Amino acid sequence: MENALISLIYPKAETQIRHENGTDIPNISDQVCRELSLDHLFGMKNRPLSDFFTEDPEVIRYRQDVFADLIRLPGIIETLNRILPILFDITELRRLDREMNASGESYLYSITEIELYVSCVDTLYNGLSPLREQMQAEGLIRLTDYINRIAQGEYYKDLNTRLKALASRIHEVRSITVGVNLDGTLRPVEAGVISINSEPFKSGRLLDKILRFSFRNDATTCIADLTPFGKGQSENRKEALLSAFNGAMEEVFRNSVRSWRAIVGEYVLENTDFILRLLPEIEFLSRSVSLMSQLRDKGCPLAFPELAPTEEKSFSATGLYNPDVALRIREKVVTNDFSFDDRGRIFILSGPNRGGKSVITCALGQAQAMAQLGLPVPAERARLSVTDGIFTHFPEGADDTIDKGRLGEECARLRTIFEQITPYSMILLDESLSSTGAYEASFIASELLAGFSLAGVRGIFSTHLHELAAAAEEINARTRAEGGSPIDTLVAGMEEGQRSFKITRTKPDGKSYARDIANKYGLSFEDIRTVIESKQTENRK
Repeated sequence: MENALISLIYPKAETQIRHENGTDIPNISDQVCRELSLDHLFGMKNRPLSDFFTEDPEVIRYRQDVFADLIRLPGIIETLNRILPILFDITELRRLDREMNASGESYLYSITEIELYVSCVDTLYNGLSPLREQMQAEGLIRLTDYINRIAQGEYYKDLNTRLKALASRIHEVRSITVGVNLDGTLRPVEAGVISINSEPFKSGRLLDKILRFSFRNDATTCIADLTPFGKGQSENRKEALLSAFNGAMEEVFRNSVRSWRAIVGEYVLENTDFILRLLPEIEFLSRSVSLMSQLRDKGCPLAFPELAPTEEKSFSATGLYNPDVALRIREKVVTNDFSFDDRGRIFILSGPNRGGKSVITCALGQAQAMAQLGLPVPAERARLSVTDGIFTHFPEGADDTIDKGRLGEECARLRTIFEQITPYSMILLDESLSSTGAYEASFIASELLAGFSLAGVRGIFSTHLHELAAAAEEINARTRAEGGSPIDTLVAGMEEGQRSFKITRTKPDGKSYARDIANKYGLSFEDIRTVIESKQTENRK
């Protein structure tokens, strides 16, 4: 079917099927999304963000074109946002229909669903058609052309006319008159609908009579409530009465709907299903555009990355920043340039606490993940290769104390990462092994880095262990002969005792951080000697 080819995030039906079958999907788990704050940034409600990652460059470029149009033509995403509640209503309606009528023969639900379908088509037609000539993205053009053909077709116009006539009759119903026959002991033996009314029945309570200045009883005045709708009644009793009324209403309108339901049923269900299939895609696009809009409103740059061949294992970005941090702070976010090259595919990042190590480690993963969603990345410009997986190992909030139980958990998780990575994976480790002492942590970390090098991955190992960074050349010497990824060092900088959050590609000098901090707080030997001498001078006076 033609509509099976229409997707806003997949260029071909076979491409979508491959993704649904688990092919071409990188290993970026829900846990990784949480650790990179992606779940917070996107706020997906109905499908996890991990469902939308891809390692297919054709899919990425297809989505980039769609996002470019959504940014350039805001009316498109406004239209898609308007149909989201309609699609949710259709989904909920189908759920209620299944629960209330297992046979699926509910005529009234059918009419409501058709109304929602027509509303959806009209919304898309009125919102997208005026923008058709300005669109460049193939996915949006396909959708718009298909909706135009539906909305302009004689069948749809006739459907709309007949639906309005039938729906008006149904929506005018405000009450029904029920007749109940009783036996000799006043037990009900049969019941049925006597009439349908365009006016609601009137309460027979005295206060209501006073308010409407009417004390006469007539055919629309209630003289006794049906107890299943009273207080204290069980849900089962209320549900039984509701089901009986629904059945009666179905019977009243059965003949009106049956005559044309068979004709429109397959047509409407097919096209409603087509639009419902777009629901997760539209939510994903909506959440993504919302994120991009927030960043642009903060003055943060976004750039569609150039895709490098997978074999290059490339990542090069100018003005890279962490979007989660950018949206949380009032001041302008600090940006950094970052790239892998033949001197470094794995970086040991050291520096002072709260100096920006975690921020840049996350920023790298966030940019890579956003690129593999088809989005622009948080940078001024970027060039990167797709990965087949992003693997993170971040602290889980425990104190940095010697804790053999926690150390065992850390090591077990790190071993699991080694069982999943390939040469085209990205690893991001932030303060790993902080649960043990410096000597043990440095030894295990050296082994880990040698292993990651041998595996050929790319990534960052952020650490407080300055001696680990000093051992980079020694680790390279162990793996160089076997073609391991080269390891280099980065430093989160300090400027005049202040954290600059700038990342520099240089060898670390752990003493320099301590020296800067000591100077800032007047705790250098020279400062202390000056204080002591001043105090002694005062005491002699």
